[in-house]
Amino acid sequence: MTALLRLRLAGFLRTGRAVAPLLAGLVALGILYGGGRAQPAEAYGVSAVVLFPVLAWQTKLLLDVEPDGQRRLAQVVAGVRRERWAGLLAAGLAALGTVVVALVFPWLVGGVTAVVEPGGRSVAVGIVLGIWAHLLAVPPAVLLGALASRACTGSAGYGVAVLALGGVGAIVLGLSGSAVPWLVPPIMATARATTGALTAPTAALLTCWAAAWSAVVLAGYLWWRRSRA
Repeated sequence: MTALLRLRLAGFLRTGRAVAPLLAGLVALGILYGGGRAQPAEAYGVSAVVLFPVLAWQTKLLLDVEPDGQRRLAQVVAGVRRERWAGLLAAGLAALGTVVVALVFPWLVGGVTAVVEPGGRSVAVGIVLGIWAHLLAVPPAVLLGALASRACTGSAGYGVAVLALGGVGAIVLGLSGSAVPWLVPPIMATARATTGALTAPTAALLTCWAAAWSAVVLAGYLWWRRSRA
């Protein structure tokens, strides 16, 4: 499976498919941080929201690089389960790479400040909360992108529709305070928590929420892939 994972990452990078989502993410973050300096926790919380649809799009591009024939051949050689998990792991590693860039980027453009306001969080705590917020966004984003991939949807049009509805829905429903918040991952809820007085129970609840949502979508993804095989 390691060889297959490397093959997919290499194909994603060498074909140049990795450039578009990375540039889109940097442009969006540049606009975000152009409004002035913010505390690390607050800036990173919003950054995770901005990156969510970008990471989902990046995952779709990575999984769609491989032709259908090559994907079926990989299933025969490496096994069906290994082929599917190799794709998800490759997308996860690519997403983590983008997150690292997003965490460093605001310091390069002066989007965050190291000055601690009275009663505010320290820079170290803010960075830890920012990393936590981004890590909560990675699994849901990767799985949304996997659902939008050609292996699941069968066409580019359906894939774009899944990507758009999932990405926009997660943000819109999170902003509107949906009566059924569990329908979307806690992207907006996490961003709000990083700007306020985040408590340990709230952090645990958001983490469990993201994990449970991801587990349900992962089960749906694997089931759908089996049904289409």
